[in-house]
Amino acid sequence: MMIDAAQEYMQKIKARNFVKNNGQVLRTINILRVGYEKLSDVKYALGDVSEHDFLSSVNYLFLSEYILLRKIKTKEFADIADVPYEELEAKLSQKGIKLLDGTISDNSVEV
Repeated sequence: MMIDAAQEYMQKIKARNFVKNNGQVLRTINILRVGYEKLSDVKYALGDVSEHDFLSSVNYLFLSEYILLRKIKTKEFADIADVPYEELEAKLSQKGIKLLDGTISDNSVEV
């Protein structure tokens, strides 16, 4: 019984951290709203967020259409699943801006 409770507790912590990290990543990308931010700079700015958690958040935000991703060198749009994050830059989409300003909401992103 205790193992099940401990596992449930850990799942709740992971879920809470995911929501928090999603919001942190989105707000950090938003710093220069009109320009693209290198994902490596965003990761650096977040400091204590692990690479795995960072990539999970970027993937969620991308799949939810809150951010746009493109290759730094070629400016071609890209998918986080196909290109190392160090080669990508991100910018908020119209939907991402609406999420931050409260026009829309998402229980998986803390704003």
